[in-house]
Amino acid sequence: MVDIQTDTLAASEADFLRQHHFRAICLFRRNVSSAEKTRQLVADLKAALGSDLLIGIDQEGGAVMRTLFLPQAPSAMALGAADDETLAYRVGAAVARGLASLGINWNYAPVLDLNNNPRNPVIAERSFGADPAKAARLAGAWMAGHLGEGVATCVKHFPGHGDTHTDSHLALPVVDKARGAIEQYELSPFHALIQQTPGLMSAHIVFPAFDAERPATLSPAILQTLLRDNWAYQGVTITDGMNMKAIRERWGQARGTVMALEAGADLSLVLEFPDEMTASRDALISAVAAGSIDLARLQQADARVNAMIQRFPSVQRDYTAEQEAADRQLFAEAWARALTAVGEPTRPTLGSHVRLVIQADAPSDGVSEQGLSAQVLINKLAPLYRLDVVQYQKREQLDWASLPQDGAFSVLASTTRARYGKREQESWRPDLHLALWNPYMAADLPCPALVTYGFAEPALDAVVDWLNGSIEARGRLPAPLDG
Repeated sequence: MVDIQTDTLAASEADFLRQHHFRAICLFRRNVSSAEKTRQLVADLKAALGSDLLIGIDQEGGAVMRTLFLPQAPSAMALGAADDETLAYRVGAAVARGLASLGINWNYAPVLDLNNNPRNPVIAERSFGADPAKAARLAGAWMAGHLGEGVATCVKHFPGHGDTHTDSHLALPVVDKARGAIEQYELSPFHALIQQTPGLMSAHIVFPAFDAERPATLSPAILQTLLRDNWAYQGVTITDGMNMKAIRERWGQARGTVMALEAGADLSLVLEFPDEMTASRDALISAVAAGSIDLARLQQADARVNAMIQRFPSVQRDYTAEQEAADRQLFAEAWARALTAVGEPTRPTLGSHVRLVIQADAPSDGVSEQGLSAQVLINKLAPLYRLDVVQYQKREQLDWASLPQDGAFSVLASTTRARYGKREQESWRPDLHLALWNPYMAADLPCPALVTYGFAEPALDAVVDWLNGSIEARGRLPAPLDG
């Protein structure tokens, strides 16, 4: 599976895909600028490559939602905070409806990683929570709704990315735990749902209890022995992006592709570099010619991909304005139900003097999309208060002690994933902390907090509704905070 450059298919790019017989395409935000252009892109891909295409995307909800024009779905942890299987089912179905309207037939979701490490730099609100049984229950309901709308799911990141301190985009994480502990915890939701999902994505993480040398993506012990032999899984297994540093800097995308297919993966996700896409395909051909990988292994992978495409064809389904409006309302209700109070937060009096402290812009962390622009929240809060805004570009630029001591109610809005450090913990003293992305940031400062599990507009609308007293924060933390 490969990616393409923009939201249109250039003739040269179509020729490249045809020449190398690529028919599995991964879309990113740069490819999905509008509903109309995305439908045209999918139609052009099918015209160039044939209708038997597998078109995938990361549409988890929350901060990992590639399309801005479709209704903004709640994050997994928001659904964990609401803890309602029927709601999770309806949300999963609505996410799939949006994708089906574009002709996208594979969604790399849901995340089955568990929140057992509050310092995890990349999972946080993308997980349903810390309890494996609850996570499986809610994720299973989300999957059932999603599959019912004709779009394939892909559980990830097998066998579990929750207990890492390292982002595999940047380095190679290791989870050095006893096999029994991994089986009882990390593997539990995967095992519970493995026969329900048509797709699974592997993690670029070393689990020494299973394989001391290779990350799961390249490990026969994990992808073949555990997943295929022991669990009898027959769906499509895809690697995480092989351009991530955990793989590319050690083995390269081409060698990594051969190793992944040898290990039992069915699709290697080769991204970003066209020459490495070509090299990866050539490496597979050479490996078969040299006898290091059996042609039957590739035929098996091809048959699984064909079966997925047959079951979940790329067909652009009708998405009426009425249905889209209903899905937007559903997501707004879900965001509102997720709203969680930490400590005993108090509302500043409407019309009073409020000082909002916020980072000017929140860049992408490389996995999720760009975070919240300060102006968006300012526009939401300005009608409620006499608003005084303090913006900063980097945290070290803000000296909390230098803020005016004028009796204003201070509100800190946290709009990035990165946790606060010792300096902020010791000196920042807001009256109210709005944790608008990473819920664990509510544990970093000694003040009450309101947790949203995401910064989508309906999540911000829920904050406004709470501030003006029209709703209460009834969500419950699906994972314990540290601190």
